[in-house]
Parts: sequence; structure tokens; C-alpha cells
Amino acid sequence: MFRRAFWLLVGVGFGFGVSFWLMRFVRATAERYAPEKVSADLAGALRGFGADLKEAAREGREGMREREAELRAQLESRPGTTRPPQ
Repeated sequence: MFRRAFWLLVGVGFGFGVSFWLMRFVRATAERYAPEKVSADLAGALRGFGADLKEAAREGREGMREREAELRAQLESRPGTTRPPQ
């Protein structure tokens, strides 16, 4: 009799613990994918992407200017060449 009552209480306790954990997990997952949270994460990601894109464009323009200056210097250092009109 005591053995059955013991295992009944162990089962009830285990069931309660698992159900409590499962409910916390489901609530956390639902909160993580709530529309407000998803839209805030998406907006932050897009802002970061926009900043990265601007930085890449700035670095690209800077690199083009440097390369153009190198090519013009090489062109001017050649004998018998004239500078093209700008």
C-alpha cells in the first residue's frame, strides 16, 4: 500500500514538474515570436544592414579615388603622353 502511494506521489510530482516546465517553454517561445518582438528585431537588422551598406559604398568610393590617382600618376609619368582632358 505504501509503495503504491509513494509511486503515485512520485508520478504526480514528475507530471507537475514536466507540465510546469512545458508551460514556461511554450510561453517563452510564443513571446519570442510575438509580432512586436519580430518587428523590432527586423527593424534593428535592417538598420544595421543599411549602415553596413553605406559603409561599404563609402569604402568603395574611397578605393576608386585612390586607384584613379594611381592610374593618373602612372599615365603622367610615361614619356610622350599627354594628359587627357577632364
